[in-house]
Amino acid sequence: MRILLFGASGQVGTEFLSLAALQDVEVVAPDQDALDLADHDTIAGVIGEGSWCAVVNAAAYTDVERAESEEETAFAVNGKAPAQLAIETGRLGIPLIHISTDYVFDGRKGAPYVEQDVPAPLNAYGRSKLAGERGVAAGNPRHVILRTSWVYSPYGRNFVRTILRFGKERDRLTIVADQRGCPTAARDVAEACLTVALRCAGEPARGPYGLYHFTGAGEATWFEFAKTIIELAHLSRPVEVVPIRTSEYPTRAARPADTRLDCAAVIRDFGIEPRPWHEALDETLSRLLESQETP
Repeated sequence: MRILLFGASGQVGTEFLSLAALQDVEVVAPDQDALDLADHDTIAGVIGEGSWCAVVNAAAYTDVERAESEEETAFAVNGKAPAQLAIETGRLGIPLIHISTDYVFDGRKGAPYVEQDVPAPLNAYGRSKLAGERGVAAGNPRHVILRTSWVYSPYGRNFVRTILRFGKERDRLTIVADQRGCPTAARDVAEACLTVALRCAGEPARGPYGLYHFTGAGEATWFEFAKTIIELAHLSRPVEVVPIRTSEYPTRAARPADTRLDCAAVIRDFGIEPRPWHEALDETLSRLLESQETP
């Protein structure tokens, strides 16, 4: 079983490599420094040079704020590159697993989104990821798109590591309390991607294929998420976490107020049961703090 992985240096990619090694699955990850995802010939060459059972795309431009001023770059990585991956894998009949985001929605539904809900992104990042979804769906019928949300891990830049850093530097944190979503451990996303990839590789003609939602079980506001991080981290001194409104924390990119995702379809079709986000967060914090790595 050989899987080609794009985005190995990111949060999900790092976890994917670790989990695949435990299952004795061979994963080939192109050198991100040498790979230009905007170069379609390079993508075609990488996919065409091996016999892949599946391709997993965990590569993405994820800086929501910078995407407002770097929309062309965001679209090149999040929109055009996945579309090209789909064309090349589709031409060879290879299943493609692609990660997308809750930010394709405007957050105005007032209930968890299902896969059939119409996307309406509020910012450039969301628009670029939606373009990628559409390119993947158009280019390869053997695709699985996994939308996820609020991803964190012991690695890279993410909300958990930021809150831990601020918690060590400040006595008081002000956190937005009127945006709601589903915190999701990158390890869980990686495990879901691996499960899907192995299933599709084992039955490439059958799938199941299509669009799915996968997040941690449960929901939270950014304030509730931050407060739980501080509580579970058991820092050496007390830190006050104070709720504020979105209007009190202006950003260049508009954020949706409620992007909870309904995961019933992925549970039904792949048997993947999301972990409660508190449980996954506790495990991630233990790994992070035990590594003694400074967030």
